[in-house]
Amino acid sequence: MMENSAQAAALLKILSNEQRLLILCMLHENELSVGQLNEMIPNLSQSALSQHLSLLRREDLVATRRDSQTIYYKLASSDAARIIHLMHELFCSEACQ
Repeated sequence: MMENSAQAAALLKILSNEQRLLILCMLHENELSVGQLNEMIPNLSQSALSQHLSLLRREDLVATRRDSQTIYYKLASSDAARIIHLMHELFCSEACQ
């Protein structure tokens, strides 16, 4: 039980950053390139975006795929996907209707 609580706390710590949460929300349904993410989050510099993506990749929350010179990111963690899905239902579903 202690190990599970430590894993949960680590995941929630990563998700507690607003920018990383936004990145994961955007990757929940779509595979996106850094350029696409950068256009969708204009108030985040490409350098900061790359740092967030690097952390998410290190923590195995996102996976990458290279196509020529473009790197695409997608959500890789089923635990994070379930949390993002639930948060979408709680906070976004009414706004999207």
